[in-house]
Amino acid sequence: MIKKIIYTTLGVLACGALSGCDDVFTPAEENLSDISQMQTNPQFAHGFLLHIYRNVPGYYDNSEYATDDAVTNEKNNAIGNMATGAWTSSNNPLSVWDRQLNNIQNLNMFLENEKMVTWAEDPEAAELFHLRFTGEAHGLRALFMYYLLRNHAGYTSDGELMGVIKLDSYLPSGAGLNLGRASFRECVDMILADLDIAESHLPMEFENMSLDEPVPAPFNEITTNPGVYNRVMGEYGRQMMNRTIARAIRSRVTLLAASPAFEASGITWNEAADAAASVLDGIGGVSGLASNGITYYCNAAELDNLSEGKCPKEIIWRGNTNDNRNEENNNFPPSLYGNGRMNPTQNLVDAFPMANGFPIDDERSNYDPANPYSGRDSRLSTYIIYNGATAGTNNTPIYTASDATTADGLNKRETSTRTGYYMKKRLRMDVSSNPSAAQTKIHIEPRFRYTEIFLNYAEAANEAWGPKGSGSHGYSAYDVIKAIRNRAGIKDVAYLDECAASKEKMRELIRNERRLELCFESFRFWDLRRWKADLNVPARGIDIKGTTYTLIPSVEERSFTDFMYYGPIPQSEVLKFSNLLQNRGWQ
Repeated sequence: MIKKIIYTTLGVLACGALSGCDDVFTPAEENLSDISQMQTNPQFAHGFLLHIYRNVPGYYDNSEYATDDAVTNEKNNAIGNMATGAWTSSNNPLSVWDRQLNNIQNLNMFLENEKMVTWAEDPEAAELFHLRFTGEAHGLRALFMYYLLRNHAGYTSDGELMGVIKLDSYLPSGAGLNLGRASFRECVDMILADLDIAESHLPMEFENMSLDEPVPAPFNEITTNPGVYNRVMGEYGRQMMNRTIARAIRSRVTLLAASPAFEASGITWNEAADAAASVLDGIGGVSGLASNGITYYCNAAELDNLSEGKCPKEIIWRGNTNDNRNEENNNFPPSLYGNGRMNPTQNLVDAFPMANGFPIDDERSNYDPANPYSGRDSRLSTYIIYNGATAGTNNTPIYTASDATTADGLNKRETSTRTGYYMKKRLRMDVSSNPSAAQTKIHIEPRFRYTEIFLNYAEAANEAWGPKGSGSHGYSAYDVIKAIRNRAGIKDVAYLDECAASKEKMRELIRNERRLELCFESFRFWDLRRWKADLNVPARGIDIKGTTYTLIPSVEERSFTDFMYYGPIPQSEVLKFSNLLQNRGWQ
């Protein structure tokens, strides 16, 4: 659980805000500096914080393998095994317990020492650095705490909704370790308090201001010199925690806490809607929805020209750019030299409506079972490779039928699809995985997208005020979903208007839009659990022979029980510490 942290390989960074380097931070050579140097060496102290940034969880966790959206062809995949009955408190591939508690310990160590660091010779710059780094650390602590709650909070056998161990200060080595769990609400309150500090200490974005502008509040209480402000709060801080990111974290946390699985927390849908709106208002509300957000992962003109830590319009926060072909190697069909790992289900394909907006099981949709991919929502062909669709640098037709003559066909080999589909989202079609003509391209992994926050708002606003209510904001759940569907090419609002007559019907539509927009981005598993929705819907596929389409009713069964709406505390920790109560149902 809480272990003595050994700081033996922290890189002292020569780049970043302290030195005024032009590029995004990059770790330098690692050294063996002792933690005591933090108070006397500001570069070491800053490097300590930057090292923690490297531990922000990745955006894609492939938890779709445990849902009705996808299976994998990878034998003995840990998440696939988890979904089919191997999930225990001792075998939990989604555990973040040790990792995030250690991250929080490191942040607490930083906060304990940071106040004694002389960050710069200029006293105004030094005070601004103190403000900024304190805000960053509190924002990161809130984020790590969110992941702990999402993955490990739950009801104990006495019926109490519990969170995790609440570490709001550094726990010294040798301190009593038999700590119990705080309530879920206490943990949420700690997160929200951390986010309050982050928002009050950080700029909305790290951007330079004009030298003839007045320094904005509250920073003008420290300096009125724009040059000093730019040194600390300017463009060199891009990709670091800022006020907008802190507000995005607040949106995730309050949405989780207001959801059916955690509604006993007392956090309301109003609070969740307001939290999302505080992010969206910064881009003008619905009018700020990025027109190319659907293809954030392959917008070549944007991705290939990113520099100086900038983000595309769709992205709130991202990791570093990577020039590689890892996603393509893993997920391209075998004829494109990929391993075809992520296999979308027929369940997900059926969730995409027709281009007129009606679900395919509605007689008004004009869906043709003999030509199932024709006239569909454009997101289907954008996100999923189906039989006859093209992919790759040469727009190669991919044939997924069981009578196909290539390795792309259903169950042809270990790297072939098990469902009749391959994932197209996350992949750049201008990448080549052919070993004899390999070609890489720039990829970014988002940490927050604006589309997620729009969907957070739509869900919470519908629950709080109904489909067309807007609280104190200038847009409703209806307005958001209309804009998202319009971006996808669904101009007809007849079905949307029908749904807007009922909160329940609108809820169903919002959840489906969330499923489509965020597919393969590691939301579905967590959404199903916070909604307390059915986790045991079998993953279905399609067997195509000639012009005959035969449903495969179960490519893979799911094996979850109701207590699995809440993840376990690692059993090894429960056995060691008597005050650490396990969630109900887990052994």
